[in-house]
Amino acid sequence: MSGGRTRRIPSTTALLASTLAAVLLLAGCGQVVDGRAVSIYENPFNVAGLPVTDGPSGPRPGARNSDLEVQGSEGTDSDIIATNAIDDIQRYWTQTYPELFKTPFRPVADLISWDASEADGDGVRFCGFRTGGIPNAAYCTREDSIGWDRTILLPALIDAFGPMAVVMVMAHEYGHSIQHQSGLVGDDTPTIVAEQQADCFAGAFIRHVAEDKSPHFTINTSDGLNGVLAATVAVRDVDPNDPESVHGSAFERVTAVQIGFTDGASACLNIDENEIESRRADLPQKFSDAEDDGELPVTTESLNAFVRSFETLLQLSDPPTVSYDGSDTNCPDGTSTEPVSYCASTNVLGVDVDALAELGTAEEPRRGDVIPLNVSGDYSAYVLFASRYTLAVQKEAGQALDNPQTALRSACLAGVITAGLSAENPEASGLEVWLSPGDLDEAVSGLLSDGLTASDINGVTLPSGFSRVDAFRSGVLGGQETCTVRYR
Repeated sequence: MSGGRTRRIPSTTALLASTLAAVLLLAGCGQVVDGRAVSIYENPFNVAGLPVTDGPSGPRPGARNSDLEVQGSEGTDSDIIATNAIDDIQRYWTQTYPELFKTPFRPVADLISWDASEADGDGVRFCGFRTGGIPNAAYCTREDSIGWDRTILLPALIDAFGPMAVVMVMAHEYGHSIQHQSGLVGDDTPTIVAEQQADCFAGAFIRHVAEDKSPHFTINTSDGLNGVLAATVAVRDVDPNDPESVHGSAFERVTAVQIGFTDGASACLNIDENEIESRRADLPQKFSDAEDDGELPVTTESLNAFVRSFETLLQLSDPPTVSYDGSDTNCPDGTSTEPVSYCASTNVLGVDVDALAELGTAEEPRRGDVIPLNVSGDYSAYVLFASRYTLAVQKEAGQALDNPQTALRSACLAGVITAGLSAENPEASGLEVWLSPGDLDEAVSGLLSDGLTASDINGVTLPSGFSRVDAFRSGVLGGQETCTVRYR
């Protein structure tokens, strides 16, 4: 998040026009019931058409382990999970591949497990390289093989996000095999296209698991699916200015996974450079200054700059008053959420600046961590502040403030504000703050970890992080009208 200069932001109409394809995709799903259009998103307790569940996630109890041959396997827990995952993924593609490509499916030639704790230059060979010191998982095109590190990477994924994170990684790597076998990608295919298409294929397989069709695994659509998406956030491109950042931001990668989960593997065939660019719209991709870390400390001054920017973007006839004396506004309605509250009857936002600043402080990685548990920074706080401000928007529109649709609209409208803070021409006029690369990743991580950004006036959120992120993404890419149509 940057600040201190003005930045011209186009109107909602202009934002909608610049992302017309995204709007049609996001807002066009529905059916007609009793003469009126009904959005498929009217049931907030669905996850892309599936019910929200809170049962087990991980290996299916009593399932017989796969007998696939894996070179170097030592039968560790991570080896077993990875091998069982490959077995189920191959079963999935045995059916799905002929439907998509009209030719028979061919499983990968080899599976390889290695020990990354061995010294550099030691270890078994994978794709022509010694694997010592390489905590990774990958698909090797020239050998048509998939390999993984059983000692560092996979255990770290399991510890941080649960066993289904390993399944997600294996599904992504197998996605590369599908691309190679089908000819979807070639030497001239941009890496980001190949990576996000593989994310999409992985999302389609996770949907297969969520539909209870996987012999070895099960996943619930609340914290289980949240963990899979959080793992996707963790393995994002961290430094957008690094030439090696070719996988995409967390926002982009989670979007690709959600496309596959929601619309199936066939939708992944549409991911190309143009599709990715349409999703990026005006979102910031690189820092203009290599020394810029994108962090704007949360203070009363910075929050006031946001308030003025919100007023420019949303142009409410009766914008809320903001009090910085704490989140408890003594609201007659009895509503209070920490660290930001909105009182509808008095139209006042109450802010605990210190608590919000703590939320917006980037978390330093712990020594020994292989994978970050979450992505935090200034926009973790600012997007929450924005979502509480949107309650005033909903009040002015005459919408309810205390139900599940409120929670989804709040996330969606926070996405609209986020898109508004992302447009080009910062010097022209209008706003005092604008987005930096990485801010959307912080928003997505917060939506998955606690969800307060997607909550109603009482702080009641929804158990599905998938739905919370999906609502936010709808606002970013679709604009304010999409929030109204989707979450009525």
